[in-house]
Amino acid sequence: MPEVTLGSTYLGGGRCRFRVWVPRVRKVEVRFLTPRERVADLEEKGGIHQATLEGVEPGSRYLYRLDGRVERPDPASRFQPLGVHGPSQVVDPAFSWDDPGWSGLPLEDYVLYELHVGAFSTAGTFEGVIPHLDELKDLGITAVELMPAAQFPGSRNWGYDGVYPFAAQDSYGGPAGFKTLVNACHRKGLAVVLDVVHNHFGPEGNYLRDFGPYFTDRYRTPWGEAVNFDGPDSDEVRRFFIESSLYWITDFHVDALRLDAIHAILDFSAQPFLEDLALAVKEQAARLNRRIHLIAESDLNDSRPIRSRELGGYGLDAQWNDDFHHALHALLTGEQEGYYRDFGEVGDLAKAWRNGYVLGGEYSLYRRRRHGNSSRHVPAHRFVVCSQNHDQVGNRMLGERLSSLVPWEGLKMAAGAVLLSPFIPLLFMGEEYGETAPFQYFISHSDPELVEAVRRGRREEFGAFQWKGEPPDPQSEETFLRCKLNHPLRREEGHRILREFYRESLRLRKRLSPLAFLSKEHLEALELKKDKVLWVRRWRGEEEVFMAFNFGQSRASISLPVREGRWRKEIDSEDEEWKGRGSLNPGLIHSQGQVSLALHPRAFVLYSRTEEE
Repeated sequence: MPEVTLGSTYLGGGRCRFRVWVPRVRKVEVRFLTPRERVADLEEKGGIHQATLEGVEPGSRYLYRLDGRVERPDPASRFQPLGVHGPSQVVDPAFSWDDPGWSGLPLEDYVLYELHVGAFSTAGTFEGVIPHLDELKDLGITAVELMPAAQFPGSRNWGYDGVYPFAAQDSYGGPAGFKTLVNACHRKGLAVVLDVVHNHFGPEGNYLRDFGPYFTDRYRTPWGEAVNFDGPDSDEVRRFFIESSLYWITDFHVDALRLDAIHAILDFSAQPFLEDLALAVKEQAARLNRRIHLIAESDLNDSRPIRSRELGGYGLDAQWNDDFHHALHALLTGEQEGYYRDFGEVGDLAKAWRNGYVLGGEYSLYRRRRHGNSSRHVPAHRFVVCSQNHDQVGNRMLGERLSSLVPWEGLKMAAGAVLLSPFIPLLFMGEEYGETAPFQYFISHSDPELVEAVRRGRREEFGAFQWKGEPPDPQSEETFLRCKLNHPLRREEGHRILREFYRESLRLRKRLSPLAFLSKEHLEALELKKDKVLWVRRWRGEEEVFMAFNFGQSRASISLPVREGRWRKEIDSEDEEWKGRGSLNPGLIHSQGQVSLALHPRAFVLYSRTEEE
């Protein structure tokens, strides 16, 4: 199913094809509002209503009229210039791309930078991101990941209330602005990842029920009705979402899709939707001669989505690993409420380095049952790890970043644990320089009752945590404005040093072969329980590195088994250049099979084997 056929497709020369699935309506018309009012009939066959109409140019605005009674925007609208309740607009797909040599990046080369378009820049638009791309490239970022950009209600939203999965958000700059951003990224060698939401629709502007059985009452999700992926008429529902995915990949040259909360895609068919999606995307990737990846988010600790189809999996390319984040966060902050209850030991993080999941079938205190399955044999490059992301920051009651929760030393520990791991690292916007602005939940709904329901829901959501106070008002514009990044902060002393620390860590990740080689099979990670130290050894061929992280509150003196030879210190979080307390370890170590190190509290060091004297 490589062709995108739904919606309005401009064919050139004033011709436009309209195609919409409306199985329970006898007559569908297109009513044009601009440039002049007129009505045209669509022909029906098997629930599909379509026609190729003359005299339709880009910019024409229209609604579908269903059985002469109700008028609605196009479910597969390409652009909603007046918001979720307004008419749809015909878009010219032509664009002056200058990335013909771009074929994408291998997944192993991804260093992800997640950002919210509205909060990232002063402009709050797609094009507002472009002036910052050189800075990201210099840092060592290789892929820009955008939080959902499909049309949502109002002008500010996390994006997960989207209701038009084919339409780039109007307040961000619409389809033209999005293409301009992607084009600019590719010119600089940066891949683009788009977060897409297939598991639910937002509550405002969702008119899909008027068109067909897009939803089912057999399941429920945390956000309401489940999408109909396995019931009667679900084939066309699947087609709708697959075509949406292919549209972003084909028309917008997007390199990867992050699939939001696949655990809420409730589908018990023999060949699940996610498997269909993976097949369609791989087919399109071959047709386009580009590397295209699908990266899932799931809280199930289930390795099936990222296993190959031959091994009974769905064939997705990678998955966010929340366990890594939880293990690291609990060590850095001491928090153990809510889902952090299952974490808090250095051994948890060591297991995450070795396996991927921490809970791979073991009992979960938080869930009061066994959780997950084994990920030991899943390749390392199929996991995305982080110390912060939009969920883990924004779903705190006050939206505090790590920069507000842990001391200076902890920020460097977080960077080292993520960037020197064998997994794909993800940074959340501003993390690299210790941004102090919170990232809180914000909306701009127009229905007062809906706004109050969201406020109430946010208060109830924090019941499992012991956070005190009142959540910020998600509807208030002030809440959104508080979340805007303060980019000049990165030039101030401590913030500048932290950014350089991230930059150096990413440089080492690329330069040192054992770090660049993403393999769990070429890694050893152990907990030194008495000292709360994580010891890691990584190798590739004859090249080898070792590192030690002290998560304890006191100085640690440790003895480690280290291969004979000379070892050069590559980075020490306590060196004075990193605003440290002064390194306790020499620049060069001669090992006879054992080495002794001393580590300040919340400090780490990395050595590589060398032939130098």
